[in-house]
Amino acid sequence: MSVIRTENLTYTYSIGTPFEKTAVNNVNLEIEEGELAGIIGHTGSGKSTLIQHFNGLIKPTSGKIYIDGQDIWGKDVKIRDVRFKVGLVFQYPEYQIFEETVYKDIAFGPKNMGLPEEEIDRRIKEIAELVGLHKENLYKSPFELSGGQKRRVAIAGVMAMEPKVLILDEPTAGLDPKGRDKILGQIKDYHRHKKSTVLLVSHSMEDMAKFADKILVMNKAEVFCYDDTPKVFARSEELEQIGLAVPQITRVFNRLKQSGIDIRTDVYTVEFARKTILEYLEKRGGKNA
Repeated sequence: MSVIRTENLTYTYSIGTPFEKTAVNNVNLEIEEGELAGIIGHTGSGKSTLIQHFNGLIKPTSGKIYIDGQDIWGKDVKIRDVRFKVGLVFQYPEYQIFEETVYKDIAFGPKNMGLPEEEIDRRIKEIAELVGLHKENLYKSPFELSGGQKRRVAIAGVMAMEPKVLILDEPTAGLDPKGRDKILGQIKDYHRHKKSTVLLVSHSMEDMAKFADKILVMNKAEVFCYDDTPKVFARSEELEQIGLAVPQITRVFNRLKQSGIDIRTDVYTVEFARKTILEYLEKRGGKNA
């Protein structure tokens, strides 16, 4: 069953002015419940505008958005309830931290939901463990923590609301490779633990290759493709034509193919590359090479 569905979704900024621009154009999309999907596209492709429609931050110029089969702009629908169901973590979320302790900051969303104190406490402790925040840090000021820890606090605040859909806009922006892998690994752990739908917006095809099961590619305000990760990377030449940098390992295999070597080109991780090379050597009779 699709948890998110759009019908002819279109959004145009500054209608009737010289700055008029269509940021999302006639998007028809279905995202199934429980998926871990990446959303990628070059700057200005429409990906950030699209995700802001999913929890009602932006109202479509035309078209419809359904969450759990419900038109979120339909009669008698409370948009506040939609935002509890679809949690959105903006880029650099640590800048939105404001409470005096980590515990209180994570509790802010669940408290606004009107949950009892016991349930709030349970959620905070469970999510803190999932994102790697030690218990002793819960009672510290968030401003005493490192940059990476602050970001985990901010993300945990949305996770603690236990949204049916969690959307993260560039959650690894500005982090070093180690910090990036840690955050993405914890997001994947959350997805595995909660079985919820997770949408991850990124400019990094490398990150998508490692962590996403499906990928939505946006190009010029429209959906270029939405498919399983291997099938998306099998179209690597098309992706490069629309200005997206595919993983280095994919480019290597494309070059091998262009050199006349009969090898598959839908390779997008180092482990996948290793397996592909071993299969190729075995097929060629060079298993011991």
